[in-house]
Amino acid sequence: MTWEAARPEPQTASAVLMVRPAAFASNPQTALSNTFQAVTARTPEIQRRAEREFDAAVACLEQAGIRVHAFAGRSDCDAPDEIFPNNWVSFHADGTAVLYPMLAPNRRLERRASILAALERDHGYRLSRLIDLTEHEIEGRYLEGTGSLVLDRINRLAYACGSPRTDLDALADFADRLGFQPVVFAATDATNRPVYHTNVLMSLGSRFAVICLDAITDAAARTGVAQRLEESGRELIALSFAQMHNFAANILELRSNDHSVIALSAQARETLDNAQVRALERYGELVATEIPTIEAYGGGSLRCMLAEIHLARTADVSAN
Repeated sequence: MTWEAARPEPQTASAVLMVRPAAFASNPQTALSNTFQAVTARTPEIQRRAEREFDAAVACLEQAGIRVHAFAGRSDCDAPDEIFPNNWVSFHADGTAVLYPMLAPNRRLERRASILAALERDHGYRLSRLIDLTEHEIEGRYLEGTGSLVLDRINRLAYACGSPRTDLDALADFADRLGFQPVVFAATDATNRPVYHTNVLMSLGSRFAVICLDAITDAAARTGVAQRLEESGRELIALSFAQMHNFAANILELRSNDHSVIALSAQARETLDNAQVRALERYGELVATEIPTIEAYGGGSLRCMLAEIHLARTADVSAN
């Protein structure tokens, strides 16, 4: 399938997959490429704090009208980052689920067929196709889901900044199989190190785009990305490096029954200025939750915790 032939899909989902941490800690296997992550020893207190923050985030989203499918984490293996399921799976409106190649060996343990089966069996989602990209790991090529990819599902564009976790050959495979056109650029953080995941520098809603344009290193690429975003009809909300480092781009628009919800962390909300807040509030209710432990030692924020579920659902489902 070529990207021109693919059908658009809604930008936002009304349901998300989340995984409750069972062994949360900073991950030494990811620390080298993630400058957002603080490294510390695993402690029971950090685990307890991560659990409390996770449970509060679930409650906050559910109160806002988002359907949350929270699965227990694995206590039988070393999977400290399983709280970030959007890196190993994505779901699409045509019934497709995609499994992604992960750089860190212990992150590959997060991929669980049992979760996909439970979404079908217990929650009534229709999964008609599974695309497994994990064979790229054999060749040292990685593409970490909607961390590596920020998808314009309406216009079938896949924005991606190259990094050790975002390989361009793996991206081309994804784009060919799912009908997306890649929009590739290089990006660095305030210390001139590569940005590890695209979703910490930009987020796309149905009608807005939040992005740290200053992180895009090439001027022509910076102009090209901004132009594509504006041509898609989205209001561009520009962030500073400092705001990016406080996870202001790591946000996600979701759909409640009667309104849009923009999910973000309290840290991200606090770093936005009044004009940026007003701009976002034109497009949805800002729903912020406190997750400082997860952000500090996981190196990701609320968007990373959410794998949005775009699958259709059977009409007679009674379970949440």
